[in-house]
Amino acid sequence: MAQARAVAGMPFATGVARLATRNIRATVLVSLVLICGSFAAAAALQMRNDRLHALTQAQFFEAERARDVAAAAGASLDRLAALGRAFADGQAVAPGVEGVSAITVFDASGLALSTLGEPLTLPPEAIAAGKPMLSAPGLLTFPYGEKIVALSFNPSALLPARLLSRAALTLNGGRILLHDKTWRDGGASAPVEGWPVMARTATDEEAALAAWTGSLPLYLFVILGPALAGGALAAVFVREFERRARAADAIRSLRATRPVEAKLLVRLAEAERRAVEDGRAKSEFIAHMSHEMRTPLNAIIGFSEVIERGFYGAVGHAKYIEYAHDINEAGRNLHDKIGDILEFANVEAGRYPLTIGAVDVCAVAGDCVNEHMGRAFSRRIALELGFADSCSAQADRLAVHRILANLIDNALTYTPEGGTVRVDVREDEGAVVIRVIDNGHGFTRAEVGAAGTPFRRFDRPGAVTGSGLGLAIAMSLARRLNGAMRLDGTPGGGSIAELRFAQGLRF
Repeated sequence: MAQARAVAGMPFATGVARLATRNIRATVLVSLVLICGSFAAAAALQMRNDRLHALTQAQFFEAERARDVAAAAGASLDRLAALGRAFADGQAVAPGVEGVSAITVFDASGLALSTLGEPLTLPPEAIAAGKPMLSAPGLLTFPYGEKIVALSFNPSALLPARLLSRAALTLNGGRILLHDKTWRDGGASAPVEGWPVMARTATDEEAALAAWTGSLPLYLFVILGPALAGGALAAVFVREFERRARAADAIRSLRATRPVEAKLLVRLAEAERRAVEDGRAKSEFIAHMSHEMRTPLNAIIGFSEVIERGFYGAVGHAKYIEYAHDINEAGRNLHDKIGDILEFANVEAGRYPLTIGAVDVCAVAGDCVNEHMGRAFSRRIALELGFADSCSAQADRLAVHRILANLIDNALTYTPEGGTVRVDVREDEGAVVIRVIDNGHGFTRAEVGAAGTPFRRFDRPGAVTGSGLGLAIAMSLARRLNGAMRLDGTPGGGSIAELRFAQGLRF
């Protein structure tokens, strides 16, 4: 039975698959909406759970605080009762102690026996109650042996100001004995042991949700980050798929002609397609990536920096700031690598703008050394510069700066701490020679022969290499400037990178 259902469901699944492949744009759009919707739903659920957790935690703390308020109020009422009993026993009690203004002792029938301060009136229900009562705000009555003690006091003396914040003391029936102006009903409560009083506290929802509110930018990043990245990748994949689909359709139409002509046309089309693709593959890829990848990367970098710096309020947890910083650093690193790939493609395709003229190579070398001085100092590497008074070369200033910056960067990468990197500029038989010398790990003969190959990296212990395009860009630019570049070195004996340009007019 189960097999029959599976067989019956196969045509439907096949039809759905064919429909999805025929309408690739709609399929990608629906998939993107579903993915973004799932991220949004997950973020919304997490926001709701975090809010409930924050409020629950605040209510728990308020319940604990209500018990503390009840304990403090009970201790104050116990002290007032102790003063009343002491006065009933004939001990001297000074007016004003513990906020007491008057005390009257009555017998069991309600007849006043002794008074401190203004005489008090005993409420009728206090005679038959047989237990402590607070019949009116500020009037406390309780039985003491055969006597009844009535005590007038100031309710504000029951609690210190720090405990009264967002708190209240209420009597049976809901009457308020003491309350703070910021208190509102509906929070936690706790009974005052031995007294007909309830301690109530109100939850400060604004303070409880402050951390949750500060995390809202992070939730926004969780939703928008994948949406932007997914949209960019979807656009790239759709364009590439449609291009290949058109080529496949053309080939199928050619194969539908006569066999001999079809074979010839197919071979010609295939050869032409491969030639065009081989020559333009990198250019097309870079053209897509330059916009489709840098745009979402800029958004990721920007949003993570907003979260890290707390532009819209403090982030709830320090880990969020650390994660946002890591996202920002990773985004910038990827952005720089994409920039290297774009630059290399432009150089190879001849699109790198060059303005040939007289360039003061000594000044350019000085600028490059100054730019890398901080990195060299942090790694305790001596970065030195030696040159004549003035050396003019026929080249492009920005291109020479880029070549020399790459060479110095490589030398610092492969030189261990405590090493030396030296940049020498001199004139030699109608040419300007720039040499970057280091005493680092050096290169083998095989590595020297492979130097300048795109994406070829030479890993060394303790050295963090880049994308493998630094030397490739430098050599390509040197060739476009009609210069020459040579790399030499021995394993463990350091390396020498030499750059030669035609000598230009003197300044």
